[in-house]
Amino acid sequence: MKDAALSREVVSNLVVLVLAATIMILNETSLSVALPSIMADFSIPATSAQWLTTGFMLTMGVVIPTTGFLLERLTTRQIFGIATGLFLVGTVVAALAPVFAILLLGRVIQAAGTALILPTLMTVAMTLVPPQRRGTVMGVISVVIAVAPALGPTVGGAILNTSSWHFIFWCMVPLLVLVLAAGIKLLANVGDHRDTPLDVPSVILSALAFGGLVYALSSMEKAVEGAATLPLIVGIVGVVALVVFVRRQNRLARENRALLDFSPFKVRNYTLAVAVMLLSFGLMLGSVTVLPIYLQSALGVSALVTGLVVMPGGLLQGVISPFVGRIFDARGPRPLLIPGSIMFAAGVWLMTLLGQDSKVWMVVGMHVLFAVGMGMMMTPLMTTALASLPNEYYGHGSAIMNTLQQLAGATGTAFLVVFLTRGTQAGRDAGMDVAAATSQGTSWAFLFAGVVSLAVVALAPLLKPVRGAKA
Repeated sequence: MKDAALSREVVSNLVVLVLAATIMILNETSLSVALPSIMADFSIPATSAQWLTTGFMLTMGVVIPTTGFLLERLTTRQIFGIATGLFLVGTVVAALAPVFAILLLGRVIQAAGTALILPTLMTVAMTLVPPQRRGTVMGVISVVIAVAPALGPTVGGAILNTSSWHFIFWCMVPLLVLVLAAGIKLLANVGDHRDTPLDVPSVILSALAFGGLVYALSSMEKAVEGAATLPLIVGIVGVVALVVFVRRQNRLARENRALLDFSPFKVRNYTLAVAVMLLSFGLMLGSVTVLPIYLQSALGVSALVTGLVVMPGGLLQGVISPFVGRIFDARGPRPLLIPGSIMFAAGVWLMTLLGQDSKVWMVVGMHVLFAVGMGMMMTPLMTTALASLPNEYYGHGSAIMNTLQQLAGATGTAFLVVFLTRGTQAGRDAGMDVAAATSQGTSWAFLFAGVVSLAVVALAPLLKPVRGAKA
């Protein structure tokens, strides 16, 4: 009976947290296709509308580093209530927004809730699930982290096809209320907690470091043009603050008072897994930013078709993730990471061939190859990284991983957009039309991504199986 009770507790905790995370991440990316409508409604330029994405990432980068501390101080139910409550409030504020500033405020509140739920989900999974089943469970979690962002534009495009952008938010409200009610009834507290004092200087340094770097990276294109002094200054402040922050955390860790304990980086397998994850995650977010621009500017397809192009890859990635988890439990990471990294890199290199005469089905096929490769890597990387750590580091290891994912996403997007813009401008200067110039910029962006993907292929075989697994 004890095993059965434990099984029910594990299932109820994970189902509630996975559903909450799915809704939050889906809403994060579903707004991307609505930016033109929002620009028209509020009469704002694209640079202002882009803050709905940049502000979300910025808030995530500031809040996530605190989750390692919060997971030690607060119970699972308390963190879940705060996270879903913040996201629900932010969603309603955004849906009712009469002006752009209120809409941006709603997105910031949403991001704070999302930032709390992701590390909580991973920490609960690693704490409750026995080692021999972690791959299967993390396979389901990877569906949320990798697939929900890919399906967001499809959901947003479908809603915009029949309603205004406000309904992208309103559709989430009843779902959030149901998940919050389920969490209040089913969610159990997980793990041990201790009364760790909050180090206020660490919070300030964390906000300056991670917030500054995300902002600077998101503004890289302006900095390259030499038209933005502020992002450069903020970036320098972010780097200096990060150095001071890391040094302070290392000192506080010796007293068990660190806001974000960097001790997980002493574990070689964790460090390697996180490095491969960051490279691939940065390229994934950068690619899903470049592809819609290429599809709409070079091939002239609609926002709805753009969302549908990435749907097959996202759905297939979701279908294979649980099976990938089972293979990981039986065989370890290498049989998945090696072919997965090769498929991932092959998909990126094929995208360098895209031109103004390419067919939509070709883009779908390339993205499917890319997405399946990513799906084969995500579960082994997350599980290997966290399972390589002692139990007391799960919270901090998860917070580090999720924080750096925000930086990796901002970095990958920034670099690919820079190459896209530079290539497009070079084409326009050479007399090309918009479609041809955008195609050239897309090739430049994916050529850079292809070179980086070779590092993923090189590092993937170096990960070792986790002790305690069947491998």
